[in-house]
This record gives sequence, structure tokens and C-alpha cells, in this order.
Amino acid sequence: MSKHYSSAAEALADVVADGQTIAVGGFGLSGNPSDLIEALRDTGVRDLTIVSNNMGVDGKGLGLLIEAKQVRKVVASYVGENRLFAEQFLSGQLEVEFAPQGTLAERMRAGGAGIPGFYTKTGVGTPIAEGKPTMTFDGQEYLLERGIVADVALVKAHRADTEGNLIYRMTARNFNPLAATCGRVTIAEAEIVEDDFLDPDLIQTPGIFVQRVVTAAPREKDIEQRTVRPRPGVEQEVA
Repeated sequence: MSKHYSSAAEALADVVADGQTIAVGGFGLSGNPSDLIEALRDTGVRDLTIVSNNMGVDGKGLGLLIEAKQVRKVVASYVGENRLFAEQFLSGQLEVEFAPQGTLAERMRAGGAGIPGFYTKTGVGTPIAEGKPTMTFDGQEYLLERGIVADVALVKAHRADTEGNLIYRMTARNFNPLAATCGRVTIAEAEIVEDDFLDPDLIQTPGIFVQRVVTAAPREKDIEQRTVRPRPGVEQEVA
């Protein structure tokens, strides 16, 4: 049976529910599963725990779920581009669990690999370590971090086939492969869905980790921050 669904809304319809933990791929606005995020917003589910590197920006990416007040808790490594996120956090509407970026990546990888926890030196002696068990190895203190297993994972790929095998493009190959493996149910949106199998030598996430695939709607890719420098020999406009 094909894993290819006709729309993001159809793929999410009988999967998502209030109170779930949802892992989402992406780094800034790069590699965001935008169709799936919008479809998740439209379901109206609430009290979600979102696991993602960051929470997008105001009005884009996971910022849409913040606007709709569907998120109860966030597990992330960076949230500095979203003002509404800050407002909800400071007012007590939103619970936040910060994790160093590498630790967050490993927690997701570990959860997908069936590893319940691991020890790391990152965060020892900082607020990140508060309340967490420690262990000494070879005279060095290490912190126990738990693997993350999400109820649902939403990921963005460049290409997929109808069996859920995925290939990512450039920077989108960031947290997407990690999110794909740590979800009990993983839904991928891809810019291209092939009728035939992808070349096995090129696959980056095997279809065994992916339960559903949708074709991404064409859209202009957002740039979170654009920084340019003057070009020599070109007269610059003065505002």
C-alpha cells in the first residue's frame, strides 16, 4: 500500500491529538515542513509539546502554532527570533526546556535508536544540569540526558518515493533526519514524490522510519535573515 497521501490535512487527520509531543525538523526557516505545520495549526489540537531546534519567527514556521496558542511546552536550543514566543514565556503561558544544540540533536537520535539516555559533559555546572543525575567517568563529571521519542514527527525532504524513502537537499539536512527517526508516526512532505523507488545508494532516511508522505505545495523559500555586503564598483542607494 502506498504511503503517499493527497494532502497534509489528510495525512494528519487521524494521527494528531491534544497533549501530544511532536518533533519537527528544520533549522531557522530552512527545511521547515511548512505544509504540515499549517495543517497542524488548522486541526486545532492544543497543549502540544514541540521538540525542534527553534520555533521559527513571528508568523512563519512554528511561529504559527505559537500564534494559535496551541503549544504548552517547547524543547529547543534557540528561540531568539520570535517575539510572541518571548511574550508567552514571560507571561507564564508557555513552558520552555532549553537544550544545547548538540545535546538536543543527540537526544532525538538516541530516541530514534531505542537508547533511553546517554551521558555528556555538555551542560555540567550550568543551569542545564539542575535536577539531572550525574556520573563520574575517568575523573570527569558527566550529565545524564534522556532520549526523545515523539508521538508524531513532521519532516521536510527534497525527494521521496511512495514507500517513504527520503533524500534531503543542502541545509534542510539538519534536524530533519533526526526528527524522522524519533517519531512513533513520521509524516514527511517532499518537493518531489517519485512513483518509482529512489536509488538506494542516495537514500538518507529509509522508508521504514516514515509512515506517510505528502507532496509539498510550491512556495517561495523564506530567508530568516538576509545579510549582504556592498559590491565594489556599484553605486549604493541611500535611503
